[in-house]
Amino acid sequence: MSRMSRLLTSLSAVSLLGAALPALAESPAAPVPAAATAQQQQQAFDYRAMITANRLGDPQVSPDGRWVVYSVTTTDVEANRRSGALYMMDLQNPGEPRRLAINDGGANTARWGGDGKLYFLSGRSGSSQVWRADADGTSPVQVTRLPLDVNAYRLSPDASKVAVSLAVFPSCGDLACTVDRQKAVADDPSTGMVYDRMFVRHWDTWNDGTQNHLFVVNADGSGEPVWATRNLDGDVPSKPFGDESEFTFTPDGQGLVFSAREAGRSEPWSTNFDLYQVSLAEPGRLTNLTDDNDAWDTGPVFSPDGRTLAYRAMARPGFEADKYGVFLRDLDTGQVRQIAANWDRSADTLQWSKDGNTLYTTAGDVGQTRLFAIDTRNGVVTPVTGEGHVSAFQQTPSGFVLAQDSLTRPSELYVKTFLGREMPVRITNVNPQLDSLAFGEAEQFSFPGWNNETVHGYVIKPSNYVEGRKYPVAFLIHGGPQGSFGNSWSYRWNPMTYAGAGYAVVMIDFHGSTGYGQAFTDSISQHWGDRPLEDLQKGWAFAQSRYDFLDGDNACALGASYGGYMVNWIAGNWPGEFDCLVNHDGVFDTFNMGFATEELWFTEWENGGTPWENPRGYQQFNPANHVQNWRDPMLVIQGDLDFRIPTSQSLSTFTALQRQGIDSRLIVFPDENHWVLKPANSLQWHTEVFGWLERHLRPAD
Repeated sequence: MSRMSRLLTSLSAVSLLGAALPALAESPAAPVPAAATAQQQQQAFDYRAMITANRLGDPQVSPDGRWVVYSVTTTDVEANRRSGALYMMDLQNPGEPRRLAINDGGANTARWGGDGKLYFLSGRSGSSQVWRADADGTSPVQVTRLPLDVNAYRLSPDASKVAVSLAVFPSCGDLACTVDRQKAVADDPSTGMVYDRMFVRHWDTWNDGTQNHLFVVNADGSGEPVWATRNLDGDVPSKPFGDESEFTFTPDGQGLVFSAREAGRSEPWSTNFDLYQVSLAEPGRLTNLTDDNDAWDTGPVFSPDGRTLAYRAMARPGFEADKYGVFLRDLDTGQVRQIAANWDRSADTLQWSKDGNTLYTTAGDVGQTRLFAIDTRNGVVTPVTGEGHVSAFQQTPSGFVLAQDSLTRPSELYVKTFLGREMPVRITNVNPQLDSLAFGEAEQFSFPGWNNETVHGYVIKPSNYVEGRKYPVAFLIHGGPQGSFGNSWSYRWNPMTYAGAGYAVVMIDFHGSTGYGQAFTDSISQHWGDRPLEDLQKGWAFAQSRYDFLDGDNACALGASYGGYMVNWIAGNWPGEFDCLVNHDGVFDTFNMGFATEELWFTEWENGGTPWENPRGYQQFNPANHVQNWRDPMLVIQGDLDFRIPTSQSLSTFTALQRQGIDSRLIVFPDENHWVLKPANSLQWHTEVFGWLERHLRPAD
């Protein structure tokens, strides 16, 4: 009996959810065959195969529904670079995709125009500009000739205008002023940066004084750019991850609606994004459409008849993980109503059906990310897809093109009818080399966790699984903390890389995880160290009692971000349970984090105020207060460009370990942020992590 089993020997029986996922021919959620003999004949999927796997994304269906254009990113580890290319497939006669000729000059972010042309971004002219090609991806013509890089764009309904986002100095009167100021900064031998307000830095970038603003140009090149968002103190799209979904043209093409947060002094502790409308005839004169909501409003999309504006909104100011509800604004009356208010899931990007009676969206749902249909007349919500993770979707005349992935398959394109019961049919295979590799068999389970509430998790067998053997365990803890380790693919924390190395994997979606209802997500706030830890302890005990191939005395716990925080918390509050620990960009001192991180709304919500208003809230679950209990070997990893959880947190962790003589190792990536993204660095990261596991865990018995 393992250490944890001796502590928690009895848990009530639970129902297992889907002992085996469906077959790959039917669904992207499928595992490889479970038979040991079949597994032993296959080479195991490993982290090298993950790093070099091709990455599909951004499907875009032509207006007539016949063609889909999508991107595929390839990786050259030796050159330490990734390259993207655009491909096209005929949806009426799916076959071999065609690489578009426009790739030869560089092309990305393809979008179909209402004129049937294909638009894209390219740097072939020396800067990132909007280009246009024929529907077959030939005969490229430059559309914008701006002195600054275009970082996002949106076409008007008839493609006669293009809204572009440019990084400008808001105090400048024109684009030439921004160009001159940037040159002056580059030529100045002094390097000091001066700030009178925050953000000083955000995610991985120091604030250089520019903001993302929207300009509108005529697609035929006539006239001058119209600075639509002049007078806005803010970014469109938002930094660091905003995109074109945050702004759109009005149906007549004569104005814009966009989501933005007024920066001012309070930007780092505010989530008050509003929807603004501006007429191109009166640029800079902004009308706030959601002034009555101090929480997050975003994702504006107009109905096909142009009479209704749909968008997503949160209800609680300062809470970034609040539920996104779906709202409809009548453009004639200005009245707003929420639809599907009782649907306990958080909606992602919205799309209208062609008849205007349905909104489609994706949402996390008990370990899956499904496509849902919302009836705009009565609010009835219907799931369209089943298992797997839908990362993007586009409508066709008969249904959808889906970009979908799972634990056992990176993203591929699938087609599915609107509400048919058939499984999605895969139409691409961008990673044929993975077909011959062995993956671990995954199973979802549930158990009674904190407060006797149902908690879900996954267990994955090693890819070389043999009945009757016990295997060392990688116990993975997700970040967020409002996140999920579900049935999806990852190019960073991929559980199948551990299964391929001979480890069993256990992942628990503890209280605070997403996809199980908003109350479940809410429950972690101001409870970082008690409720989730209880779930992890009970889930670990249950998994060992249920799956006899888990060697509970031969396990390592690994986590990043909040997962790294939990690794530090486990070190002081559950010591001796694991043979080793791995902490990537984890919080060491929650009190200091309240001053050192950049997005203050997060720490203030999670800890119940500012550090000086509620010091107890920051100290209650502070790993730094328990370092005297640490004794487990720990590998610490940090990206030096991580301004979310700064380097001082990992240095403090390593200091506490080294000063106490605890077996430890520190890896710092000077050129990585919160995530390790460069191919060579990813290879080093995995080599170090798996080396740490090999050093501290025994092979399978």
